[in-house]
Amino acid sequence: MARRDDAPWKPSNLAKAAKIGNVVERITHPIARRVYKRGFPYLPPTVPMGVEVPEDAPTLGADYDTDWARGSVASAVRRGLIEGPVRLMVKGIASPTVFGTDRLSDLARLDDPPPLIFTPNHHSHLDTAVMAVAVPEPWRSKLVVAAAADYFFDKRWKATMAALALNAIPIDREVTGRKSSDMIRALVDDGWSLVIYPEGGRSPDGWGQDFKGGAAYLSARTGAAVVPVFIDGTGSIFGKGMKRPKRGTTKVVFGRPMRADESENTRRFSARIEHAVTTLGDESLTACRRCARCNSRLRPPCTWCTACCPVRAWCYRPEAEGPAGSWSDSRSAESESTHQWRADAGRLRASCCKRPVRPERCRTSRRFRTRSRL
Repeated sequence: MARRDDAPWKPSNLAKAAKIGNVVERITHPIARRVYKRGFPYLPPTVPMGVEVPEDAPTLGADYDTDWARGSVASAVRRGLIEGPVRLMVKGIASPTVFGTDRLSDLARLDDPPPLIFTPNHHSHLDTAVMAVAVPEPWRSKLVVAAAADYFFDKRWKATMAALALNAIPIDREVTGRKSSDMIRALVDDGWSLVIYPEGGRSPDGWGQDFKGGAAYLSARTGAAVVPVFIDGTGSIFGKGMKRPKRGTTKVVFGRPMRADESENTRRFSARIEHAVTTLGDESLTACRRCARCNSRLRPPCTWCTACCPVRAWCYRPEAEGPAGSWSDSRSAESESTHQWRADAGRLRASCCKRPVRPERCRTSRRFRTRSRL
C-alpha cells in the first residue's frame, strides 16, 4: 500500500538521539566551564616550562604491594577458594597422591611449628595448585608462593588474582634482590612458609633444570629449613606449551627438612637441595624409600634397598665408581656383561615396582648415573 503524501512526519531514531545529546550538552556545558575556570584541585596543576615532572613510582612487577592479600578478609576468601574450587579442580584433573608427610610430623607436633621453605621441581602451572592442596597443616594455612614478577605481576588484574587466590609474592627469576629477600625474611619472621621453585621456570622438555641459588640463599638469610619436594605427573597434564589440560594422576613426595652446614656456602647447599629433590624423584619412580644408610654420601645402597629395587645397585655399583665415590657418566667403559646386568635390573624393577619400564630406557638409572655425587 502506497504511503500518503499528507501523512504526519515522525522523526527517526537518529534524530531523537541527536535531540537528546543537545539537551545533555546544554545542561553540562555551564558546569564544565565553571570547573575549568576554577582549575586546581578540580584539574591537574599546570607545569612550568623547564621543569621535569618525576615519573610515578612503579606499582607492578617486583614493586607490586601484596600486603593486602594477607589481611583477614583476603585470607578468608583465599581459604574458601583453596578448600573449595581449587581442591575440587586439582582432585578432578590431577588426582594427587601425597607421600612423605610423616617426615614433617615431628615439626607439626610442636607447640609453635617453625616456618619452612618448600622447594619443588617445576613442570607446570598446575604445580602451585597442587602444592596449595598437598602441603600439610599447619603450614598450608600460612603459605606464600614466590611467583615470577615478569609473568604474574606484569598486569594489574593478573597480579590481583595471583595475590588473592595463591597468596603469591613477586620475585625475580634470575637474582634474588635485597628488596625481595627482606620481604621474605619479614614474612618468615611472622610465621609464613614459602614455596619457591629453584629451577626458576617450567621445564620445557620434561627433564629437570639446574637449580638456582635463591632457595639456599633465602634459607641462610631467614634461618628457615628447606623441605625438598618432588612433583611427578603435572607435566603430562598441563605442561609448558599445552593449550588445555588433560586428566591424569600425580605424585607429591616430601623430603626431610634440610639446613646448611656451618662450612657450606650457598652454591654447595643449593647442589645438595637439587640432589635431595632428585633422590625423591627416584623414590617416586621406584615406589620404595631409601633407608638412612642409602642417603649417606659415600656408601652404596644397602641390601634391603637393592633387593627392593635393583636399579639402585646399577646406579651405584663399585666397578662404575669414580674417585671419591662419584657417579660414573661414562658409557664407553661399560662391558657387555654390565649392559646385560642393566637389562636384568630393568626387568626386575618393572616386576618389583609394578610399573612397565623398558630396560634400555630406564629414566631412573640414566638420571642418577649422569649425576655427580656431592
